Amino acid sequence: MKATIWHNPNCGTSRKTLAILRETPGMDVEVIEYLKTPPTREKLEQLYRDAGITPQQGLRTRGTDAEERGLPSADDDIVLTAMASEPRLIERPLVETEKGVRLCRPQDKVHEIL
Repeated sequence: MKATIWHNPNCGTSRKTLAILRETPGMDVEVIEYLKTPPTREKLEQLYRDAGITPQQGLRTRGTDAEERGLPSADDDIVLTAMASEPRLIERPLVETEKGVRLCRPQDKVHEIL
């Protein structure tokens, strides 16, 4: 099975999620460091839709100016546009497999799609 992880190597939860993926037998893991190679606005929209969460639920508020900018209560279009232009606003890690997408906080949520 193939898994794609939108990863930040400086994040402990992201590193733990990646370790789970790499330790899973038969898993082909694609690692995308999203701060270097951000997903498009369209890809973010698809990931959140497939995860069953709103863009606001995928918004990183810790260590960002998201709250000061009013993003937690902004509409989806504004949030997605902000994330696409400033990937640090994307909460991590996001993992996509053929079984679905999860925002893996905590990292054990990844087991739901393996």
